[in-house]
Amino acid sequence: MKDLLGGPGTVSGLLLRIGQCLFAAGSIGVMVSAFGFSNFTAYCYLIASMGLQVLWSFGLACLDIYALWIKRDLRNPILVSLFVVGDWVTATLSLAAACSSGGIAVLYAKDLKFCTGPGHLPCHRFEVSISLAFLTWFLIAMSSHVMFWILASF
Repeated sequence: MKDLLGGPGTVSGLLLRIGQCLFAAGSIGVMVSAFGFSNFTAYCYLIASMGLQVLWSFGLACLDIYALWIKRDLRNPILVSLFVVGDWVTATLSLAAACSSGGIAVLYAKDLKFCTGPGHLPCHRFEVSISLAFLTWFLIAMSSHVMFWILASF
């Protein structure tokens, strides 16, 4: 079977997982540093979703490091099917969180004008956090796509 870019136990797969972990952690960090984020359920959902993504990506990055270290192939049907389901679940949660948070950010920034005037919200931080969440989702989508094709090739 041909090695796919981003497959489990490869350097490209490790870089993909590290990117997911870093972007998700960045999204959490920027959102937590914004004053008043906890007043909005969508932003709390984004934090929870990105937290799950950090845990999932970090765990798989550690597995990739171990596989590279001992030079072991991680492509067996049971393990890859676990990766596919985990990636699909985290991808769905991450996209839903990023979209709902993006909708709230547009509502408050453009429609209700809460981002201008005295006592305004730190909307630019919300927007940066949401952008990082969408970048995280893009990397998860790539990973889940690769895992699906590896599973389909068995």
